[in-house]
Amino acid sequence: MNIAIIGTGYVGLVTGSCFASSGTNVIGVDKDKNKVKGLLEGKVPFYEPGLGDLVRTNIAEGRLHFTSDISDAVEKSLIVFIAVGTPPNSDGSADVGLVLDVARSIAEFMNEYKIIVTKSTVPVGTTEMVRKMIRENTDKEFDVASNPEFLKEGSAVEDFLKPDRVVIGIDKASVGNTLKELYSPFMRSADRAIVVSIRSAELSKYTANAMLATRISFMNEIANLCELVGADISEVRHVIGADHRIGRHFLFPGIGYGGSCFPKDVKALIRTAQDRDFELKICKATDEVNASQKTLFWRKIEGYFGGGFKDKRIGVWGLSFKPRTDDLREAPSIYFIEKLLSKGAEITVHDPVAIKNAKISFGKKLKYAESNYDACHGADALIIHTEWNEYRQPDFERVKKLMRSPVIFDGRNLYNSKTMKKLGFSYFAVGINDFENIKLDNSKESVNSKRTNKVSRKTY
Repeated sequence: MNIAIIGTGYVGLVTGSCFASSGTNVIGVDKDKNKVKGLLEGKVPFYEPGLGDLVRTNIAEGRLHFTSDISDAVEKSLIVFIAVGTPPNSDGSADVGLVLDVARSIAEFMNEYKIIVTKSTVPVGTTEMVRKMIRENTDKEFDVASNPEFLKEGSAVEDFLKPDRVVIGIDKASVGNTLKELYSPFMRSADRAIVVSIRSAELSKYTANAMLATRISFMNEIANLCELVGADISEVRHVIGADHRIGRHFLFPGIGYGGSCFPKDVKALIRTAQDRDFELKICKATDEVNASQKTLFWRKIEGYFGGGFKDKRIGVWGLSFKPRTDDLREAPSIYFIEKLLSKGAEITVHDPVAIKNAKISFGKKLKYAESNYDACHGADALIIHTEWNEYRQPDFERVKKLMRSPVIFDGRNLYNSKTMKKLGFSYFAVGINDFENIKLDNSKESVNSKRTNKVSRKTY
């Protein structure tokens, strides 16, 4: 079976490489000729564990090809996946212009029957728009389908090769059978294909991301409450995670979610409802909490320094929005770095893989450390934005000696607050109370009278 993947970004490249690994002949198409040239040389333009080896192996074995010639790819393929970007418009809606441009091009070069599949994350009704665009520009027979991706950055290859579900949206059973056959090598132990209507498939991707984002924002809300009442979010999380109806996934509080999916998809889902005169109140709250979470944590930092950052050195651990990726899109680190720069702070950053992208974004405004310890040298505070494994068990004595002041603002709750205090650090996390020797008393008087840290209650 020959397939074409139009778009060699994150989704397209992972999808094409994984299909090729099962023996399928794949043609990846991108209009960027320099990118195509690099891919043909086995150079992956972004960091994703295992993807580079997969690309190079399948190129060498002749199953994976790259081109800028969409006509050749369409003519040679039975199934054509559209995997181009759907960036957000200013109103939060998804811009499907690239998807429709590709649909128009596919129609122009169709030579026989094709199955056109929207792989991009698209609003409900987009696949029908693709059908309409193609029908207006060709007299050849074709069918359309929706096949949303559920890949997590940092584990995308494994997610594709061992999927927990494959969603196939169709309006014709024969199309579903063809797509199930394409995915069959990845479902030998169990059939995890879920065949639904096209519109249900389109909506399922947004719904899944919005649900996960809601869990994160909900836990962040509870974390903020924990700080006010003198509870510990790590203990609360342990208790509720033991409930099998809730489970332990996506219960970690922090400084907000980022990346290319959650922020964009929550906003797009809100906009989809607004276009139909319906308000998604929970989704709106999820988005608002995520935005405010960064603000609340910034107030801790600003409150500690009394708003003055002149001549202050700040070390930063972690830039990417999550571990195992170099993606800075909507990364919380960007917010904090821009805030610190605006206040005149000197910033030294470290990240295992995202430094290259940070240099593109910030250039000489930042100092770039070779190691996480280098970022601590002479620092008045250390801010942790990303929970990389490399940061989980550092040599704290070394960190303390390197820093000018042993102060850590941990936006990912990597460490035990009591242990950090014993080690001599001023330690601030999310949802961990800053009270000392407090009685387990929920009274307002008890909470207020025992507070001892420098951060004013008004900052919360």
